[in-house]
Amino acid sequence: MIAFRPTPSGSDALLEVRGLGCYFLGRPLWRGLDLTLHAGERLAINAPSGTGKTVLLRMLAGLINASEGEIYFENRLLQDWSMPAYRAQVMLLAQQPALPLGRVEAILAAAFAYRTHRHRTFCKNQVLEYLQPLGRNEDFLAQHTDYLSGGEAQLIALIRCLLLEPRVLLLDEPTASLDSASTGQIEKLLDAWLRANPGRAWIWTSHDHSQRGRIADRVIELSGAA
Repeated sequence: MIAFRPTPSGSDALLEVRGLGCYFLGRPLWRGLDLTLHAGERLAINAPSGTGKTVLLRMLAGLINASEGEIYFENRLLQDWSMPAYRAQVMLLAQQPALPLGRVEAILAAAFAYRTHRHRTFCKNQVLEYLQPLGRNEDFLAQHTDYLSGGEAQLIALIRCLLLEPRVLLLDEPTASLDSASTGQIEKLLDAWLRANPGRAWIWTSHDHSQRGRIADRVIELSGAA
């Protein structure tokens, strides 16, 4: 039996970071980062380019190891989780997602073949519900990923995340390749997704001050980490 190491008593955080540090070529980009995310929260991260926002999200997603500090999810240390189970609950949407070759519908359905998602069933009607407010219809599902624009690839990767229903969604500039109309559609879709389940939360990186005001309850300035 694994002896799980909990966060300090009294913590009700969904995701918690303590003393996290990020180094590049042996020099710290930031250190001593503390972060607490509760269910239902919308957190935005602001920082200049090159300060490690994407690296932070990849650390939180369990894709790379932190140089220092600890990450907890549901009061359990990251290292005490199996990575497939953790990544099914704390999911990263990359700024430039890499999609496999194939038809859009097949790409979306393929994620449900993984063992960690075996309790879920791919629902085409749910996909169409997500596509409708984005101005897409069923014909979009027949397109081949070879012919998708960067913005369309982001849409597909986002819908795949929403279908898998993580507790925490890590959004790395998710509208960077979209025009203002599409950006508004994505923001509304994500808002509806978060409101549908009070146990969810997100962390969103964005250079856009006005967007941060729309999508976040609070903003963390990453450059302020000691």
